[in-house]
Amino acid sequence: MNTRAAKIVVLGSINMDLVIRCKHLSRPGETIIARSSDEVPGGKGANQAVAAARAGGDVTMIGRIGDDAFSNRLMDNLIREKVSVDTVIRTPETASGLAVVAVDDVGENSIMVVPGANAMLSVNDVHMFADQIGTADVMMVQLEVPHSTVLAAIEVARRAGVRVALDPAPMPACLGDGFLTVDVVCPNQTEAESIVGHAIETVEDAKRATAAMHRRGARNVILTLGGRGAVVSDGADFQWIDATPVTVVDTTAAGDAFAGALAVRLAEDADVFTAARFASVAGAIAATRLGAQPGLPTRPEIENLLNPQML
Repeated sequence: MNTRAAKIVVLGSINMDLVIRCKHLSRPGETIIARSSDEVPGGKGANQAVAAARAGGDVTMIGRIGDDAFSNRLMDNLIREKVSVDTVIRTPETASGLAVVAVDDVGENSIMVVPGANAMLSVNDVHMFADQIGTADVMMVQLEVPHSTVLAAIEVARRAGVRVALDPAPMPACLGDGFLTVDVVCPNQTEAESIVGHAIETVEDAKRATAAMHRRGARNVILTLGGRGAVVSDGADFQWIDATPVTVVDTTAAGDAFAGALAVRLAEDADVFTAARFASVAGAIAATRLGAQPGLPTRPEIENLLNPQML
């Protein structure tokens, strides 16, 4: 039996999150008094790297930070989480990425991101780290860094025979087909509706949506639906996965927890349905905790909530 840890490469954003707790999210023109604020490491790329590491993966992060007051904290945090940072580039005279995350009393959030150094992650960087990408079992990408860089990374991974999992967030106005020619695409409901151009409310809507993404090149599609669960399709089989019932505190990192755990199980050669069930539990646990990376679950925590046959 192969006991080598699943090797995951994550190409994406590294941010500092300013998390603000408030009774409700402010409306346009409204000033509200928040309850608390905190600075915690974040960014979809870094969140997913930490999620994968906590789920048991051997993780390498490809990204950029600035040379500001946040940069050392961001780097130290990844190292503490056992994520390899040999391929994280410190960018002179540039601020690190910053996200302002407002979270209300029912766990809903509103997020604004200033990309900072993330916007400088380049195609040249991808080629510089092609060897690291080529040794991975799975590469994870998102859309908080330049899209040309993501497409270049997908192509490098494809040529090396490395499986690619795409979290298409934040969703652009038009997502080109090149982004969907991956092994797994994992949009939430809003993102999926943007990709396929129709509402997704019923099982039949979800089937139509996954079929459309298969036609555009996606080998497997996982459509996450929050508290309703997720639908998974490999092009031949279609399954609905019920959500794990939890008390929601903060949904900020639920999707990233899902993505990181999913990549680890796929790299361990689980089928996409088994991997999605594992990932669904990881996302549910993250939603019960405040903050992005602080709330990401460990492998034992995920397995404790799973049925033995789902492992």
